[in-house]
Amino acid sequence: MNKPFPQTIADKADRKLNARRNSQGVWFGMGMMGLVGWSVVVPTLIGTGTGIWLDSHHPGKFSWTLSLLIVGLIAGSLNAWHWVAKEDREMREDDQT
Repeated sequence: MNKPFPQTIADKADRKLNARRNSQGVWFGMGMMGLVGWSVVVPTLIGTGTGIWLDSHHPGKFSWTLSLLIVGLIAGSLNAWHWVAKEDREMREDDQT
């Protein structure tokens, strides 16, 4: 069902004005990249540090460092995915209002 031409133009103008009002800018994007990056790096470094300590105090047949590095990387990636999904949800909710 097609809208009348003036209504289509008005809807597009409203969307454009709303986008300008809610624009986050470059710094928001940079901050989000930093948040995602640190949410992966911190658990990975914690896992690696813990693994190095365990390897030096409790050596075994497998490498604690490598194992906990992978666990930290997976945990950090899930954490980053959570943050990105949350921001995406909020942006979609803002678009619907």
